[in-house]
Amino acid sequence: MRNFDLAPLYRATVGFDQLADMMDRVFTNEVNQPSYPPYNIEKTAENSYRITVAVAGFAAADLGVEVKDRELVVSARKADDETPRTYLHRGIATRAFERKFHLADHVKVTGATHADGMLHIDLVREIPEALKPRRIEIANGDTVEAKAIETAEA
Repeated sequence: MRNFDLAPLYRATVGFDQLADMMDRVFTNEVNQPSYPPYNIEKTAENSYRITVAVAGFAAADLGVEVKDRELVVSARKADDETPRTYLHRGIATRAFERKFHLADHVKVTGATHADGMLHIDLVREIPEALKPRRIEIANGDTVEAKAIETAEA
């Protein structure tokens, strides 16, 4: 149950829509999040990440990885097996699933691999040059006056 109304935040701010949407998404999520399939998120380098999803029983053709609107969607649908089987114990879940991961700004998916029942999705954060810190050269007061004098004489 959600107790917060974010409408005043939308009315009083400009350009913070993504922050408000993220807060709204956090507050509206259900308490009981699905735990299937299990996954890991690891940081492999300063700006590189890897999501590993356990997808035992699924072939690469059964899996789907899609990015849209800064959201990574991993889904799987097992093709129906036409051979009838009688299980004495069925502990391997091969039910269809859809798992969503919200991506931060400037995070891009660079690739996905499927091996040994694990789906590995590699991500990298690419910060644009305009957002990187840059050093500003400090000039002497004498050079500024000299440039001003030169332009006035010309």
